[in-house]
Amino acid sequence: MNVEQIIGPHPIPPHPCGIHLAATDQHSVHSVPHRVLDNEPLQLAKFTAAMTQWIVNHHISPEAIERDRIRREALARQGLVDPTQRLPINTKTQKGNWAEILLAEYIAASSNAQLPVYRLRYNPNVDQSMKGDDVLAFDLDSNPVRVLVGEAKFRSAPSKQVVAELVGALEKSHSGNIPASLQFVADHLFESGKNELGAKVAACNALFAQGRLQLDYVGLLASSRNAHSHVQKNALSSIRRLAVVSLALENLEGVVADSYAGAAALL
Repeated sequence: MNVEQIIGPHPIPPHPCGIHLAATDQHSVHSVPHRVLDNEPLQLAKFTAAMTQWIVNHHISPEAIERDRIRREALARQGLVDPTQRLPINTKTQKGNWAEILLAEYIAASSNAQLPVYRLRYNPNVDQSMKGDDVLAFDLDSNPVRVLVGEAKFRSAPSKQVVAELVGALEKSHSGNIPASLQFVADHLFESGKNELGAKVAACNALFAQGRLQLDYVGLLASSRNAHSHVQKNALSSIRRLAVVSLALENLEGVVADSYAGAAALL
């Protein structure tokens, strides 16, 4: 089993990951499929701009953005400031969400899977990390139907421990059988009137019980240095359809801060 068999090929232009990142597929010393994302073609400002737009998309619906605009204007006429907070200001939460969003967009592009619900839009406290699966992407037209479960970790300095935590979270999801957040996705689709898509997602429960659902597991370690070597040396799992993606960028914390500052400016 290799990375491409699990998540598909590296995205191609015009997708931002295809423009700004190159990929090398290999295996860890423990035979876990590992995709190394190389930033050599990176145009940092343009990549940050892409992340900025993805951050907005994942946190806030277009309808909510318009409602916020109308409310802000009404309050401004009264000399008041709108206290509504749509984006996290906690830097730890920003970093975790940034990695989660990148993984979600990467999986969707590489596997041609859908992200039917942007789960961060439903976080009751934007400054805290959400519980549940970081990413659930669905390839509902494949045979068998496929669900990709993603887990993302951001670390300023990578370590053996964080690689173990990353793989361990995916293994925990695997041991729980059906992804914990699947019903969350189905319920929000029904609530938003997307009944046909909601029914297809909900039907994954029955497909799993019948042995007709393929579950793939993907982890992302985003870090400023040595991410690749730590994954290469320490990624270990007995799950056959599990892969790890690593991304190392200099001043990644600065990239995250700039991405969120840009997103705030768009609202």
